[in-house]
Amino acid sequence: MAERFDAVVIGTGPAGEVAVSRLAAQNLRVALVERELIGGECAYWACIPSKTLLRPPESRFEARRTAGVDDPATHWPQVAEYRDYMIRNLDDSGQVAGYEQQGVTVVKGNGRITGPGVVDVAGRSLQTDRIIVATGSDAAIPPIAGLEEAGYWTNREATTLQELPESIVILGGGPVGVELGQFFARFGVTTTILEAADRLLSREDPAVGEIIINTLREEGIDVRVSARAERVQTRDGRRVVTLEDGEEVSGQQLLVATGRRPRVEGIGLENVGIEANSKGIEVDDRCRAGDGVWAIGDVTGVMPFTHVGMYQARIAAADIAGDGHSADYTAIPRVVFSDPEIAAVGLTERQAHDHGVDVATARVSLPDTIARPWTYEKNPRGDLGLIADRQRQVLVGAWAVAPLAGEWIHQTALAVKAHIPLSVLRDTVAQFPTFSEAVLKGVEALDA
Repeated sequence: MAERFDAVVIGTGPAGEVAVSRLAAQNLRVALVERELIGGECAYWACIPSKTLLRPPESRFEARRTAGVDDPATHWPQVAEYRDYMIRNLDDSGQVAGYEQQGVTVVKGNGRITGPGVVDVAGRSLQTDRIIVATGSDAAIPPIAGLEEAGYWTNREATTLQELPESIVILGGGPVGVELGQFFARFGVTTTILEAADRLLSREDPAVGEIIINTLREEGIDVRVSARAERVQTRDGRRVVTLEDGEEVSGQQLLVATGRRPRVEGIGLENVGIEANSKGIEVDDRCRAGDGVWAIGDVTGVMPFTHVGMYQARIAAADIAGDGHSADYTAIPRVVFSDPEIAAVGLTERQAHDHGVDVATARVSLPDTIARPWTYEKNPRGDLGLIADRQRQVLVGAWAVAPLAGEWIHQTALAVKAHIPLSVLRDTVAQFPTFSEAVLKGVEALDA
């Protein structure tokens, strides 16, 4: 027997959850469909557990850099216990009950669109005029000979582990590889990072990769760039990775951190005339994917960030309410929660040139220009880069590698978003002493 709803949301990671909550707030009758756990990848296997695991060793290293503070100890069992608390012990029963109390119908199982306005799941047929696809993404596994036979971890195994390995090899020097590589190394695990590109975090400005690779190497991590894996095998209880040049690197565990792929298979997109590609489901500026179908989050391939998925959920819910506006991705912050943090927004210098921008740039060393790094730690660190449009006299991008960069990058994000004139930024007063003061120093250093 068919059941009728005002909206059906397939997938309830952060994007799906925001959509469900906002649609329910419109007094719509909503059904959520979830094949695993409400909260999705971010809540259980990615953002929340990884940042929880990163914080204890980060605080230890902060103490080491702070004058007059003893070096504290970290205790893995307590760290793992708190991580388990933060991921709800992989139990979403509280979330299920919470949504049901709000009047949302929760249906567990693999949802499949079987025709216009119809979603089948767990033997039930859900009918609606509005389908929101928020199925997220999976770890992308490269076609390396012997990888499947040797066995490997993805972020899921790495962030929910109970016992630390003696050593680990990480394939991929993007955000996940950098964050988890530093986590493992700081807990005493012998760590090797292999990146096929010629630098870490290859989508950011080259300076970012240069700074963080030096930091990781100083902490004893064996970081190799232009290192392409050709084969994996097991030998004496270890995973052995053979590189393109014939060299071998081995570890007790092997973590694949080579990106994500949108989860589009098996959800019936073809039954409503939607063709997904390798990047995901194409959407318009209102997150519409087709007649009566919206797509949000990683499955769209726009930007694989939790905050982008949540933003798209707001866009889609507002569109359904009839008072929507177009999505704007020009000022989305990008943060790697390493130590020091890496934050960026807008265009890189290369992207700005490719867009035909008359580029002006500046790079400032925070310890050389402001006081806050010196009050924050001994041997202070930090760099800020700005990219501006010389003709329009506005910022088009920024990056920072410094303590708390993920917090104060938003000042430049707002500047990029709102096209704030450089003259206004020069006349803006930041609290003394803060890291935000660096923005003025950077703007003053621009050759604009």
